[in-house]
Order: sequence, then C-alpha cells, then structure tokens
Amino acid sequence: MNRGIVQSLLAALLLAAPLASGACSSGDASGKDQSSAPAAIAVATAAAVEQPVARFIRATGTLMAEEQADVAAETAGRVVSAPVERGTPVSPGAELVRLSATETDAQLKEAEANAAQIEARLGITPGTPFDINAVPEVQNAKSAFELAQSEFARIKSLLDQRVVSQSEYDQRRTQSEAARQQYESAKNGAAQQYQALQAAQARVSLARKALADTAVRAPFAGVVAERLASVGDYVTKGMKVATVVRVNPLRVRLTIPEQFVSVVAVGQPVTFEVDAYAGRQFEGRVKYVSPALQADQRALTVEAMVPNANAVLKPGLFATARIEQPARTPGVLVPAAAVLTTSGTSRVYVVTGGRAEERIVTIGERVGDLLEITKGLKAGEHVATKNVGQLADGTKVESRN
Repeated sequence: MNRGIVQSLLAALLLAAPLASGACSSGDASGKDQSSAPAAIAVATAAAVEQPVARFIRATGTLMAEEQADVAAETAGRVVSAPVERGTPVSPGAELVRLSATETDAQLKEAEANAAQIEARLGITPGTPFDINAVPEVQNAKSAFELAQSEFARIKSLLDQRVVSQSEYDQRRTQSEAARQQYESAKNGAAQQYQALQAAQARVSLARKALADTAVRAPFAGVVAERLASVGDYVTKGMKVATVVRVNPLRVRLTIPEQFVSVVAVGQPVTFEVDAYAGRQFEGRVKYVSPALQADQRALTVEAMVPNANAVLKPGLFATARIEQPARTPGVLVPAAAVLTTSGTSRVYVVTGGRAEERIVTIGERVGDLLEITKGLKAGEHVATKNVGQLADGTKVESRN
C-alpha cells in the first residue's frame, strides 16, 4: 500500500511541474515588459510669441565698380613706357602709358618759333597787351602821315597868302592823303598780323597738348583692371590702352519685383551676401532708384552704395540682398533651437499632455536667435527646444524648464 501511495504522489508532481513552469514563464515575461517601457525624454520648452517683425525685400544683383573708365590715347605714337600692371593702385593723374614724344616735341618748338617771330614783328613783349600804335611799321606810317599833314597845313596857309601856286598845293594835298592811306594800311596790316599771332599761339597750345598727351594718365584714383598696351606697341588716337576702376565704394545693382516698387526709396539699408564669403554679411544703402521699370522683366532697377575700404569685394560678384521695408507686421516667433530642418523640410514639436506632437512648419524671417513661423504654429503653443533631435510624433516627454 505504501508503494501505491508513492506512485500516486510522483504522478501528481509530474502533472504539476509544467503548470508551475508555465506560471513562472508568464511572470517573467510580464516583468520584462514592464522593465522595457521607454522612459520620458527630458525637454525644455518655450512658448511661441507674437511680435512685430521687420520685413525684407529679397533681390539679386551684381556688384559693379563705382566708376570705370576705358582710358584711350589722345594722340598716336609708339609706347616707350608702361609702368603699371593689372591690379596696380593709381592716384589721379598717375601715368599709365607713355608714348614717344620726339615728333610732338619738334612740332611744339616749331609752333613756338612761329609765334615768337610774329610777336617780334609786332613789337609785343611777354606780359604786355597788344597796342596797334606800338607796332614799328604803324609808328613809321603815323609819323609820315603827321609830317604830310603838317606840310599840307603850311602850304594851305601860303596859298591863302598867294605865295605858292595851286599846283604845289594840290601836290601837298595828294601827299597827305597818300600818307593817311599808308597809315591806315599799316594799322590793318598790324591787325592781321595780330590775328596771325593768335592763330600761331593756338597752334602752340595744340602742340603743347599733343606733347602732354604722350603721357596717358589715370582720370581718378582707383585700380588698374586691365592694361592693353605694351612697350613697343604703336597706338592710334582713340585706341584703348588701359581700364581703371574705382572699387571703394562699390555699387550693387539689384532687380526689384514690381509689387515692391512702392516701398523702395533712397536711403533704405541693404544687407547682402556673396558666395565668395559664405555666411558673411555686407551692408550698404540705396542711393539710386530707376525712374522706370524694365518692360521685359517688369522689375525696377535700384543701386546701393557699399563701403569697400579693404577691397575684399570685387566688381562682378553675384549678390543676394535684402532691403528692409519701412513697416513691420506681426509674426509668430520661436527659438531657432526649436526648429529641426531636414532635407528642406522644417518641423517643430509641440509639447502637450506630456507628449510631443510633430508639426511641419514654414519658416519666415530670422530675428536674432528667433525664427518666424509663418505656417503650422499658433502664438501661445509650447515647443520643445532641447533634445529636439530625439523626438518623434507621440514621444513621451518630460518638461524640465
């Protein structure tokens, strides 16, 4: 009988073992599920606020030299000197190219000799005005005329006294008239010679200019952008020999869309960037506004002046600019840290009820450390600003401001 009891107990134990094992497994799984539940992510939050935001007109354009001159030779000749190169800074009147002056110097000397010859003939000394009666030929003719007049007056009085004959009187009268005509002719000749002197002096001036033009000079202070003539080249009158540009300040020429024409005015601040200096902003002010739109583009051309004392900006660079509008309008702002942008899509996470709600948003203006949200968020909603990269839609969060 004892043996039967033992066998019954063993059978009961074998049946209970699987049940106990299943119960233990079930308890272990429940504990495991409870331990693997995700913990809340700690975040900091900030409220979206509404405040006036400065608005900007976005435009593109090109940097241009404030002044640019294609300097040409004003006389023909062979280049004997070219002291400048591309990039050489020059002052007003600095020599860019010098031409041979042998021929022009000889022409000047010839013109000066001709003028001096006429001056000597007219008795003109440097610094004294022209006096027709001081001309030697005129003085001689005047003396002869006065003598003939005196003789004629004497003969006339003698004729009244019946001392001389009528024929002698007529002879003296004719001599007096001839002397008068010679005097007038001498004065006319002197006047013509004076006109010839003025023409000779004009030729002297032209010859001096031609001599001065053998040195081609910079019209203003700037930088040599290009030199087109070298020593030994023969240049003709009007041929371009160099290009000089003024790069401080520079002009940035911008194209403004038609809808913004009414808000653009002289004096408005302009900020812009160029690809050559990524992330660096440059500033200027609108100085010129075109009086008419470009018919083919329906756009307005404006020019802003940009200081360039260090010459870091170069003419020809492409610029992306912003022009601040006079009026400010309300906008919803959040900290820039709250905005996560991936592949051109911006999103924020609104914290509500202990969970993060993903919102796809549209970005507007940047105001310091804040970004404007133009679509997808309302003022007063709280957004996560810390551990934003760890969040997803529906993630449990814990606010720790």
